[in-house]
Amino acid sequence: MWVFFIGYFHVLRHPVRPVTEMPLTPLDQWVTFEPLALVAYVSLWVYVGIPAGLLPSLRQLVVYGLWVGALCTTGLVVFYAFPTAVPQPFLPVDVALYPGFALLQGVDAAGNACPSLHVATALFSACWLDRLLRQYAAPWQPRALNALWVVLIIYSTMAIKQHVALDVAGGALLALLFVWPSMRWFPANDEEAAR
Repeated sequence: MWVFFIGYFHVLRHPVRPVTEMPLTPLDQWVTFEPLALVAYVSLWVYVGIPAGLLPSLRQLVVYGLWVGALCTTGLVVFYAFPTAVPQPFLPVDVALYPGFALLQGVDAAGNACPSLHVATALFSACWLDRLLRQYAAPWQPRALNALWVVLIIYSTMAIKQHVALDVAGGALLALLFVWPSMRWFPANDEEAAR
């Protein structure tokens, strides 16, 4: 993650081209500012670790990490080649009134908008977590919780006005471009390989 954030902040603070402001859609007007959504937004950092923690072997963990790294690197390349930002001013309120938002604005500025890597990594993690839960024959409740959690994270990106609808769509597309091949070209666990 540290390597990713070094690249992320470098691209964010040193765009090589003029930054394009993302257009708003009717969905962006419909999703209102919700400060409590910040909890779901920051929960991504716990959520993305769950699938990795459920993998049964070091070999699978390394391959999973390579797929996630490739997804994030692709996002950084897009940010580098086509820098984007959410419209300014985009927040309808003074964020200083809400705890945590000043820190978020200082750390995660309005750039590197499309595709949303928050959405891409959340959706990638959700697909993998669902696969692992099915593999371990988990009951329906953890799978339902997984689906709810990823929906809340995706919603939060728009509800705290860090992203617009087109960023979310771009992040979803990026995730889907990596989910299928990552599941197709993945090493079997030790028990499967022994069969």
